[in-house]
Amino acid sequence: MAAIRVILVDDHNLVRAGIRSLLSNIPSVEIVAEASSGKDALQLIADKRPHVVLMDISLPDMTGLDVAKRVYEELQLTDVKILFLSMYANEEYVWQAMQIGAAGYLLKDASTNEFELAFQSVARGEAYLSPEISRRVIDGYVKRVSKGSQENNVEDSSVVKLSARQSEVLRLIAEGFTTKEIAMNLGLSVKTVEAHRTQLMRELEIHDIAGLVRYAIRIGLVSAE
Repeated sequence: MAAIRVILVDDHNLVRAGIRSLLSNIPSVEIVAEASSGKDALQLIADKRPHVVLMDISLPDMTGLDVAKRVYEELQLTDVKILFLSMYANEEYVWQAMQIGAAGYLLKDASTNEFELAFQSVARGEAYLSPEISRRVIDGYVKRVSKGSQENNVEDSSVVKLSARQSEVLRLIAEGFTTKEIAMNLGLSVKTVEAHRTQLMRELEIHDIAGLVRYAIRIGLVSAE
């Protein structure tokens, strides 16, 4: 059996070590490279042409979603199968990942057996979503968008397309985290978080935190409860 060529992309050394250990239990897997940033990942994917990329959503220089989009649109490497590994289960990330063309989305708290199942499914060319990512949630998101379009007979222009990083920052703001706590959570500087918040307010034409919270609830990024 030909080896399944794999690239690991995560900015935490211990996480990559754990994934390496799990992959060692799967026959015919060859880890051809590892990357801790989006820029390095793009270069390695272009050079190594792996079969599967296991990649975190959150990277220090760009999001995994941005990397995947460039892999498929700029590099035209449509045969590369990307399995996202993430601690975030909200439908916005999942929907973006599937729209880009990712092969799967696995939560980082998955069991060892689930990891192996997800990897093998993706390697075979199948799609995989963690069971915790409810199909109902994804369907609900699609129905909400479709319903809004049907009612208005046009696309809702008040809903701004956010990047994965913007969605992360907005979600944490809406959940009541301080700027410093958000910075620590995402591994960013306080100034970078402040810049993201300012950009969000400018793009959404919202000028206070309460408005950002209401917007996050409206698009389903956080619960109103």
